[in-house]
Amino acid sequence: MSERPEVRVRLAEASDVASLAGIEVTAGERFRTVPGLEFVADHDPSVAPSVLDPALAEGRVWVAEALEGPVGYALALDLDGQPHLEQISVLPSWSGCGVGRALIDVVAAWAGGRASSLTLATFRHVEWNAPLYAHLGWTVVDEAEVAADPRLLAVRADEAGHGLDPADRVFMRLTV
Repeated sequence: MSERPEVRVRLAEASDVASLAGIEVTAGERFRTVPGLEFVADHDPSVAPSVLDPALAEGRVWVAEALEGPVGYALALDLDGQPHLEQISVLPSWSGCGVGRALIDVVAAWAGGRASSLTLATFRHVEWNAPLYAHLGWTVVDEAEVAADPRLLAVRADEAGHGLDPADRVFMRLTV
């Protein structure tokens, strides 16, 4: 890993919107290397105006910015009182440089003002998904708890509607 200049994480602004989709699409290209998940790279970005506009207005989108501009972003949801990390994307050229960790730290601080934990849904066996989150202190949410939580079930149903197999996914929690 080469030495990188410092990255600053800040709340996203309307002027950042154009770069967010590009970051997500570029980051998603990694899925072309995962057998059976190549289709994920073809998904539309999470930054549709119907999702992004309220998130920007409510301060739930953060950008990691380097000298050349945005290199990553995170989008959080409030699932009826449960903070949820909906999307985190980092340009592959910045992978392994602490950008994802910096974004998670900011989202966790936001979540800590609302609840005792932050949740996310991620791929169970993709190395830069659940195994990486576990390394960062996240724990798997027990399936019985997921089944009893209509907020998480709604996330699962939404993901399934986008073609994601629930058997490949796992919910994780970070205590904040």
